[in-house]
Amino acid sequence: MYIYDSVKKTKLLFEPIIPRKASIYVCGPTVYDDAHLGHARSSLSFDLLVRTFKALRYEVTMGKNFTDIDDKIIKKVQETGKSLEDITTYYINRYQEDMRALGVQDADIEPKATESLEAIESMIQGLIDKDIAYLVNSGDVYFDTSKDANYGTISHKVGDDEDNQSRVEHNSEKRNPKDFALWKACHGDEDICFDTTFSNGRPGWHIECSAMIEKHFSHTHGDDEYSIDIHGGGADLLFPHHENEAAQSRCATGHELSKYWMHNGFVNIDGEKMSKSLGNSFFVKDALKVYDGEILRNYLISVHYRNDFNFNEEDLLNSKKRLDKLYRLKKRVTPTKASKPNIKFHKAMMEAMSDDLNISKALAIIEEMISEANDKFDENPKDKGLKKETLANIEFIDELLGFGGKEPFSYFQIGIDDKTKEKIETLIEARNQAKVDKNYKKSDAIRDELSGMKIAIMDTANGTVWEKL
Repeated sequence: MYIYDSVKKTKLLFEPIIPRKASIYVCGPTVYDDAHLGHARSSLSFDLLVRTFKALRYEVTMGKNFTDIDDKIIKKVQETGKSLEDITTYYINRYQEDMRALGVQDADIEPKATESLEAIESMIQGLIDKDIAYLVNSGDVYFDTSKDANYGTISHKVGDDEDNQSRVEHNSEKRNPKDFALWKACHGDEDICFDTTFSNGRPGWHIECSAMIEKHFSHTHGDDEYSIDIHGGGADLLFPHHENEAAQSRCATGHELSKYWMHNGFVNIDGEKMSKSLGNSFFVKDALKVYDGEILRNYLISVHYRNDFNFNEEDLLNSKKRLDKLYRLKKRVTPTKASKPNIKFHKAMMEAMSDDLNISKALAIIEEMISEANDKFDENPKDKGLKKETLANIEFIDELLGFGGKEPFSYFQIGIDDKTKEKIETLIEARNQAKVDKNYKKSDAIRDELSGMKIAIMDTANGTVWEKL
């Protein structure tokens, strides 16, 4: 398995800390609103990574956190009058529902910041004891970046770059402009605070991931160089978030946080970077009202994870047409029982995905498989061996890429509302009865009516099935 390391800026052979095991941690959402396409892109990217490792027979441990204490969440509490727990629980559940609709497998470990306060406090106190972190008069605790000789080696963006420095908060009590908050003290009438030995307050954003990783992963191996194999997230997290995470963990533990760093690209909508400030944020829940989750998944993974993704409906519809081809092929081999995937096909797919998740190559291999299988079925439509192998190929695609697992006729019914489905089923029943009564004129008329509704029907040994044209 080769992966592109964002720090070394090159593809590297994956050599795990423990043979045949892969530990992965991905930064999850701050849960104050519904998931948007940026969240979906990141989740799908690392879902592909996990699926590929599993297909390579690695034992995978995947962690993804939920930031459930943050300024934006506190603002939501103040605006709504709801409790912190009510708000964060609601949006965690919404996020999980949306990701599952996209076929994203649940992480093995899903820690919350509010459930990790003991680990956070312990790490901060350890840094204070080493004089790498310091408490100021306000009660805030800052990390002293001057104490870390390797600060800046993750993002390569720190230096004296004014634009980067503008992203780091300024405080007259800080020793250095680049120092960042590990703990924020509460002031005035704030009521969402937690007691620690240094002050009453709440954790900074960066510290939670470092503490969670040490809490959940550090005990899994005896390595003295790294805490985990792979740390992932969106490209926007490289600085300052991942830079600061790496610095905290390095100084707290004496070893590097992660052996490899992976980052997915941004999502643009019609060429414009997705941002709420631009007013064009696209929630996953809204997309799911229009398109089935598998159709969205197929589209969102169609561009290599490191590239920026330009979301537009024309490309989405073209992507769906490619998925339609797979399901039409599946329809040709249904019902049957799968055997084993074609060895050549399986090998080619694994080689593509083992090359830093080369999805473009994998999709091209699938297109070729579909075309070749259809040609063979045209020559010999009753080839049982080919049917079993083709179905196995499709099941392997579903295992590796997460699409192709639906029943083919139900796939072609996606997008039809319940009222229309009821009408179609009623017409099919009437047609079947007309055939029993040998009223073929009525039977043909009903077929024509369904055709006018752009509904195709097919009589099979298991009854009449239908699909949207």
